[in-house]
Amino acid sequence: MAETAQVKVLDTGGQYCHLIARKVRELGVSSEVVRSDVAAASLRGSRALIISGGPSSVYDAGSPTVDPDIFGLGIPVLGICYGQQLMAQALGGEVTPGHKGEYGLALLTHAADAGKLLKGTADSQQIWMSHRDVVARVPRGFQITAATSTCSIAAMEDVQRRFFGIQFHPEVVHTTEGRQILSNFLFSISGCHADWEPRQRIELIEQQIRDTVRDRNVFFFVSGGVDSTVAFTLCVRALGASRVQGVYVDTGLMRAGETESVRTMFASLDHNAVSVEEAYDEFVTPLALAYEPEQKRKIIGETFVAVQDRIVRQRHLLDGHWILGQGTIYPDTIESGGTAHAAVIKTHHNRVAGIQKLIESGQIVEPLSSFYKDEVRVIGRELGLAAEFLDRHPFPGPGLAIRCLCAPADAPLARVDAGWIIPVKTVGVQGDSRSYADVLVFDRFPSAQHRLQDAATEIVNSMRSINRVVARVAGVVPLEQSRVFASAVTPQRLERLRAADQMVRRLSVESGFEQQVWQFPVVLIPVGSAARPDAVVLRPIDSTDGMTAQSVAMPEALLNRMASELLSLEGISSVFYDLTHKPPATIEWE
Repeated sequence: MAETAQVKVLDTGGQYCHLIARKVRELGVSSEVVRSDVAAASLRGSRALIISGGPSSVYDAGSPTVDPDIFGLGIPVLGICYGQQLMAQALGGEVTPGHKGEYGLALLTHAADAGKLLKGTADSQQIWMSHRDVVARVPRGFQITAATSTCSIAAMEDVQRRFFGIQFHPEVVHTTEGRQILSNFLFSISGCHADWEPRQRIELIEQQIRDTVRDRNVFFFVSGGVDSTVAFTLCVRALGASRVQGVYVDTGLMRAGETESVRTMFASLDHNAVSVEEAYDEFVTPLALAYEPEQKRKIIGETFVAVQDRIVRQRHLLDGHWILGQGTIYPDTIESGGTAHAAVIKTHHNRVAGIQKLIESGQIVEPLSSFYKDEVRVIGRELGLAAEFLDRHPFPGPGLAIRCLCAPADAPLARVDAGWIIPVKTVGVQGDSRSYADVLVFDRFPSAQHRLQDAATEIVNSMRSINRVVARVAGVVPLEQSRVFASAVTPQRLERLRAADQMVRRLSVESGFEQQVWQFPVVLIPVGSAARPDAVVLRPIDSTDGMTAQSVAMPEALLNRMASELLSLEGISSVFYDLTHKPPATIEWE
């Protein structure tokens, strides 16, 4: 990076803050994330400032703010989402709650004068929204340059002072003209020049590993997934194979055939220092008492720490010469509330209390913690790892436990105008905050899936009581006769989910659909009848970095075949299809 970054991103806690800095660097300009309330004087010398989105409301006491003197530095400022609202409030405009939230895809329309920021972009374009509040009145000197059907001030600018605000997120891949908008701000408006080149990235990472580890050795708990495999390989390259050991813990929460697949993979990589530890009872037994997702994640995370401690003692690794290696990537950190103002969306197993203590004591090395999934795959290719490993779909560290949803008590489904409310709560991300809400199900599934996805977005924006919409593909138990059953993560339900997941993966691979999606979670929810107490939810999505995602429509013939075979499994009452984008839903249900 250049000695002084040209662009400073002021972090107000948004889920996409780090992504903004990354997108700036992809355009060849050095960038750095700093606290939002940093003193204005420390920003002198920057060519541009970007205020990120965030989960707060600008009118709430204690919400993140900026030093108002930044608006007197003569430096161009771009406010994104919460950043636009913060700018409007600081300069004399007005921010109010919107009539309804706006999450996911939206259509942006230019005003008669599109202004400088939107110059060269389409008059009508797809954008990505995630907000509840809106700018109700722009400050003096600003003009409105774009709107959506829900947000009348989706873009504003004061060309004289070079202040720009947008309510949407140009940094995410689903905003089709986002790259052009950021380019306009960096080059035409701010006069930035190219000074960032990501060459020698692997050498820099390896040096950081050596600096962190020093004279110690590293042991990994590997999953066989992309992240831990790339991180393990980087440490082997940086330190030598004799200083790196790996343990694969079979938690009992893995997919069918996963353990044997991992053995084969690491053997092919010539990483013979990876062993397998059986720990089924240690994980599954305590989960029988949990149904809330954060509780489940914390049980799994703390059990990993306990198993780690046991292995460390057995292998005499307590002499201070070993530290823990992890394949943590940036979305794990930010979703776990890893920056000053970020909301906790879901605590990842590698960010539970026991792991945090190790981080604070300098006993962890995480080579990939600043990177996104697509960047990790690029690094893996540069390391020479085979495509069959790198192109595997992401699989969550807590395994099938967070795809096996539970309920504390029996409950009926509720009929509403739009469909049925299933009182099974799932995790979402709305306005950069965590939501935990019920599911709405459409009881019919027409072939025009994209229309249902549009309807799902509109319904979630309008109904605060839900954060996810599914459609019923097929079933043997009518919805009016279905109910939610008190349930936990049990061996029987895990086997039911494992069989469903294996069936879906087989059909996806055979049909080629596996290559058309970024990830395909298969979820079990406790909905049905006494004889068939569970239902399967199909969740194919497309993404680049995991920070945003679109629900993907499946070919009708494949969907019907998949549903038919799933209903042949013991205990399965219905097959549902998740229509919800991220936001407002997270990719995983928990």
